[in-house]
Amino acid sequence: MTGTPPVEDTLAGCAIIIAADRRSADLAAALERRGAVVQRAPAMSIVPHADDAELLRRTRGLIERPPDVVVVTTGVGFRGWMDAAHEHGLDEQLTEALRGAQFVARGPKAHGAIQQAGFRADWVAESETAAEVGEYLLASGVAGRSVVVQHHGAGSDGLDELLADAGADVRSIVVYRWGPAPDPEIVRRSVQQAASGEADAVLFTSAPGSGSWLGFAEQQGLLEAIRRRAASGRLLLAAVGPVTAAPLYEADLATTVAHRGRLGALARTAIAHFGGGRAPATRTRAGRVEVRSRGVLLDDCYIALSRTGVVLLEALSDAGGRVLSRAELGSLLPGGERNPHAVEVAVARVREAVGPAELIQTVVKRGYRITAED
Repeated sequence: MTGTPPVEDTLAGCAIIIAADRRSADLAAALERRGAVVQRAPAMSIVPHADDAELLRRTRGLIERPPDVVVVTTGVGFRGWMDAAHEHGLDEQLTEALRGAQFVARGPKAHGAIQQAGFRADWVAESETAAEVGEYLLASGVAGRSVVVQHHGAGSDGLDELLADAGADVRSIVVYRWGPAPDPEIVRRSVQQAASGEADAVLFTSAPGSGSWLGFAEQQGLLEAIRRRAASGRLLLAAVGPVTAAPLYEADLATTVAHRGRLGALARTAIAHFGGGRAPATRTRAGRVEVRSRGVLLDDCYIALSRTGVVLLEALSDAGGRVLSRAELGSLLPGGERNPHAVEVAVARVREAVGPAELIQTVVKRGYRITAED
């Protein structure tokens, strides 16, 4: 058997966790179309300030005294601001007040929101960081200029103070803030799945979200297990951009960053990993074996397996042809049945599932090995 799975089944057998709240439905749908089983486990929530009296007061102040520069730090925040203005009948006045301003975007998502609102971004930070935005504005000169900064939920990142010290008249707009996880138990379960091998990937869309998810992992003492699986390639940790990836890097976790800071690019990162031959695989007499959390990809054929079968086959694949004893394999099997007979039953069921292909070899009086090619 040769080739790759059909396009619609590229992610067959993959369980993918999305540790995000905003727009996670779109991302989940893109992955599910390729055969993945997706679980949404937002590690933080977004608490909108659309009806906040202070937001409206500051919006009216900008209408009365239009700014010279508008800094947009997040797409969701800028869209929320525009929506709030519309809900309170201020949208036309606000649009007119901002029309002559210079727009600066902290990344592609902010850039997209600016365009969606009918404005044009004059400059977009490549690194998606507040530090790069600050460097650009200082180099451009802000002394005596009126600058409005739309903040993300985690705060100003020191941008307000930096610009004010340089002589700018800084006004802040806060549209939302980060709140706790909507369902902490779901997040805790997602961490356990990532650590145990019941999940193939965890996708992150914001730095506060990735930091919060890691906090759950630390609380449960599972960060090291996640680190090992990510280093081995068994667990894909993927972030929408470098800012989102920063907490993962700080925790010394092998992380893949999407080529462009868009959710579509994040989905394509997962699809390319599992559909492009980047996931760990073993060449055997039966063909190319790629173990996934819900089964095995044998060349271009996906075969569903029980959790016990997956654990067994992953251990044999990782051994790379080395013989594993029944005791070694039994110590890895989930549940209470870890005796030699349970191992024999597990091997028999995997063999039955894969058919006549010579995948697992019995080594008399020693144990089992996968038929890995040299």
